[in-house]
Amino acid sequence: MGEQVLTVHVVSSGKPVTLTCTDTLLTVKSSGKLRDIPFHQLIQADFHPDTLTLQISYVWKKKTNGHLSLVRLEGTAKESESNAVKEWTESALKAAFESAGVNRGRRVKVLVNPHGGTRKGAAIFTKTVEPVLRAGGCALDVQYTTHSNHAYEIAKVLPLEYDAIVTVSGDGLIHEVMNGFAHHEYPMKAFSIPIAPIPTGSGNGLSLNILGLADGFDVVAAALNVIKGLPMKVDVFSFVQNGKRSISFMSQAMGLMADLDIGTEHLRWMGDTRFMYGLFRGMVTFKPCAVQFSYKAAEEDKDKMAQECYARRINDKSATERTIPAANEGSDLALPPLTTNESDEGWTTFDKPLLYLYAGKGPFVGRDFMAFPVSLPDDGLIDIVAQTLSSRSEVMHDLAEGPKGGHFWKDSLHYIKAHAYRMKPLAPKGALSVDGEMFPFEAFEVEVHQKLATLLSPHGYYAADFLPRGSKSP
Repeated sequence: MGEQVLTVHVVSSGKPVTLTCTDTLLTVKSSGKLRDIPFHQLIQADFHPDTLTLQISYVWKKKTNGHLSLVRLEGTAKESESNAVKEWTESALKAAFESAGVNRGRRVKVLVNPHGGTRKGAAIFTKTVEPVLRAGGCALDVQYTTHSNHAYEIAKVLPLEYDAIVTVSGDGLIHEVMNGFAHHEYPMKAFSIPIAPIPTGSGNGLSLNILGLADGFDVVAAALNVIKGLPMKVDVFSFVQNGKRSISFMSQAMGLMADLDIGTEHLRWMGDTRFMYGLFRGMVTFKPCAVQFSYKAAEEDKDKMAQECYARRINDKSATERTIPAANEGSDLALPPLTTNESDEGWTTFDKPLLYLYAGKGPFVGRDFMAFPVSLPDDGLIDIVAQTLSSRSEVMHDLAEGPKGGHFWKDSLHYIKAHAYRMKPLAPKGALSVDGEMFPFEAFEVEVHQKLATLLSPHGYYAADFLPRGSKSP
């Protein structure tokens, strides 16, 4: 059976426009110019028979390497073509949503942090993001955060009626939301609600992991993910310090890497440039990381980890079956119990002097640093990077390869996939950052909860490319 092609003609701004809908894309022809739009980028197609008005909205990159922007087209059809235009609209909407496994009209809770990053979150949401979400048919419940931990307070009592929760901020607001979910009356149901970040912070690590380097800072691409993304289950961590349990979704940093983050907190106005400034400052002081850590290893062979990661990502790219769950499908049981204190068997202590200790989930922690290149969203493990002391020049050279994860292969960098780990400080003062937030420099334990949280993703896997040793890009 051949490809189905539906073509209609309308008049927009006094000019004839031809719209062609095939099985794979929408073609717009106006003033002799053709534009092929993948159905993934089509977010609205509405026809009003009483006025013969057709409205379509899609997102489009005006420049090859630029960001997406919202494009609206409104045209008038001939009365004689009313039925054809109606059929065209129904086919286009079906291809754009139903055929992709997406229900149009998602109910979305939006949390906007007007003070995060460069303090432009509110303006970006109002001028750029909100029009895209509304064109995509989302029913929005928007709330602006007014103080620290406000998102935690909201998430803790959030009605479980939403299809997604959207954070317009950096990674800190996501940390608050997940900890609010952990203290919800029905935590497991709360964690089944997908989270989708709109990147208006400094680092935007989660957005980079979901959308990739090209789109990780593109707020329209992130809004499109809210409309069209499908759920991806991800691991999160219990961070236990002085008997208090917190949820960490991205990273725990000690030494140089913590200094890069919390040591440049006052420079958030610089955007992600502040991390590069922090790196150079850290190279000047070059302080050792005075900690001892122990871990329950799952894998320490770098080649095996790289091969497994590559194989998983190839398989995930071919897997398309994902459905968005209703919040009431989750269990109402409490969070998984902690298990790290059950036994001391199987623990290994790392006894070499360190420059930094970094552990987390998701390849990117920032645009210039793929800290955990072989991280997988749901392997039930935490990736740990232990950088031993070496010369300034060697560390600078290694970190220069950070954007593509090249530092992973360096001999002075120990990379461990673990079920859990413990840290004990060996000095009274030091820096500890959890998901970019400052925590006391005191002993703690971390363990993994497999597939506890849910994100919206256009891919179903981390959007990062890292190849095994000796491999070439496909």
